[in-house]
Amino acid sequence: MSEQGVRLDKWLWAARFFKTRSQASSAIDAGHVHLNGERAKPARSVKAGDSLRILNAGGEFIVTVLGLSEQRGPASVAQQLYAETEASAAARLLRATQAKLEPVFDHPDVRGRPTKKWRRQLHYFERKQQDD
Repeated sequence: MSEQGVRLDKWLWAARFFKTRSQASSAIDAGHVHLNGERAKPARSVKAGDSLRILNAGGEFIVTVLGLSEQRGPASVAQQLYAETEASAAARLLRATQAKLEPVFDHPDVRGRPTKKWRRQLHYFERKQQDD
């Protein structure tokens, strides 16, 4: 740990918000990470007490930096590097609940072209609709 600070992309990777440093760096460049309310660059230093707004696949996190680390360790250690605000945790929980309640319109077996069996079922359905 360093007294001056840690690179933002290294800290995000060490705190397990992103799987790789390059993913963290790309997210920062895309504007998905704000340091103390401002867009930052990957090399910007993070210090204890800084506020971060992070948007990743898990949702939007608003956290306060508690500790610094340049090394990725176990998840239990990574969780001690930051404290998420209560409002942020509640908002993520609300979004997750809403996502579960939304209807899903995609067919679960749709991955590209229809299979032969699925095509037969579609033709049967279409013929039945025309006969009615």
